[in-house]
Amino acid sequence: MKARINYTTRSPAAFRKYLEFAMALKEHSTIDAATRELVELRASQLNGCGFCVDMHVKKATLQGERALRLHHVAIWRESTLFTPRERAALEWSETVTQLPPHGVSDAVFARMREHFSEEELSDLTFGIMAINGWNRVSVAFAVEPGSEDVAYGITGSNL
Repeated sequence: MKARINYTTRSPAAFRKYLEFAMALKEHSTIDAATRELVELRASQLNGCGFCVDMHVKKATLQGERALRLHHVAIWRESTLFTPRERAALEWSETVTQLPPHGVSDAVFARMREHFSEEELSDLTFGIMAINGWNRVSVAFAVEPGSEDVAYGITGSNL
């Protein structure tokens, strides 16, 4: 299926600025790349973004992530494969992606503070904001999974 609209060429200034935002987050984040990929994968799963699920599985694989852990992201609560910090990051990803009707509870926030400094939690939240935006544009315009592998340099994953 071909994408409905090539948003990168139809809104080039907005695309460039959003890309700059996302790249700045990755370049300056206090959150390690492996955790960021898990968080971005989980948000993409929740948002039904095939393009981003595909991309983050490939990126994580290229970074050395184990296939079983990637499969377990969808069931992280039941899985024993994640550290307490990764579990907290995955919970925060779900909470920020699917905001509860009455906001984030004090209990959830307190659990996050057990694992993340204020700076880390802020960085993590901005990262989740970024992937949610990419998910929304990719879902809205039906961007085909794998269609940008060459541009993103993720063809080496052999997936």
